[in-house]
Amino acid sequence: MNILMIEDNEAVCEMMNMFFEKEDWDVEFQTDGKAGLDVFNEDSEKWDMIILDLNLPSMDGMQVCREIRKKSNYVPIIMLTARDSESDQVIGLEIGADEYVTKPFSPLTLMARMKALYRRSQLTKTGDNGQEDASRFDIVTQHVKISISTREAYLDGEIIESLTPKEFEIFTLLAEHPRQVFSREHILTSIWEDPYFGDERTIDAHIKKLRQKIEIAGPQVIQTVWGVGYKFDDSGLNGVVDH
Repeated sequence: MNILMIEDNEAVCEMMNMFFEKEDWDVEFQTDGKAGLDVFNEDSEKWDMIILDLNLPSMDGMQVCREIRKKSNYVPIIMLTARDSESDQVIGLEIGADEYVTKPFSPLTLMARMKALYRRSQLTKTGDNGQEDASRFDIVTQHVKISISTREAYLDGEIIESLTPKEFEIFTLLAEHPRQVFSREHILTSIWEDPYFGDERTIDAHIKKLRQKIEIAGPQVIQTVWGVGYKFDDSGLNGVVDH
C-alpha cells in the first residue's frame, strides 16, 4: 500500500513506521494538516490509505477530511484521535471517515483494520453510465442493482455516487437480505472484520450519509425499525418511508 499518515506526534509516526516497513508498505508522514493535504492534492490517485489525526496544526483533521472527500470519494480514511466522545466520532464519520480509532491504540489492531479496509476498498472504475448488463450484478432487487467487483450500486438505473467503502458494505449487506432487520450490533460484527469496541451509534452516522446519497439517485430504500435497527425494502417505493 501507499499510505499517507498525517500525524503530529512523532513518536506515533516512528512506532507505526516500524510496522509499515515489516509489511513493505510505502508511507509518507506529515505532521501538519495543511502540508498533509497539499501532499495528497499533488497526486490524489497515488494513495491507498489515509491515516489522519484529528488534532493537527494549521488545519485540523476534520477540515482535512472534508477537503480530501471533495477530491476523492474512494480513498479509505482512518481517523486517529485522543478524544473519545460520541459527538467527535459521529462528526468524523459523517464527513467521510471510514474508521475511527481512539488513542492509545494497539499498532497490531490498527494494522488489521487497515488491511481489512483496504481489501474492501479496491475499486474497478468503468466508463459505463448505468447501462450495464444485469448479468454483471451480484445483487438485483426490484429497483436496486449492485456489482461487488466494481463496487457500484444503482437505484432505478441511476448510480449512487460517492459511496465510501463502509457505506457500500452496509448497503450491500442490507440489500442482499431485503426486509430483514439488522441491529446495529449485527451490522458492526458483519462489516467490521475485527472486534469493534466503539459506540454502536457510529452505524447511525454511516446510515445517515448513505441515505443522503441514495436520495440523490432516487427514493429512499433504507428504513428504520425503531428500537431494533435497519432494513432494506424497495418493494413499496411509492409509500412513506421514514428517514
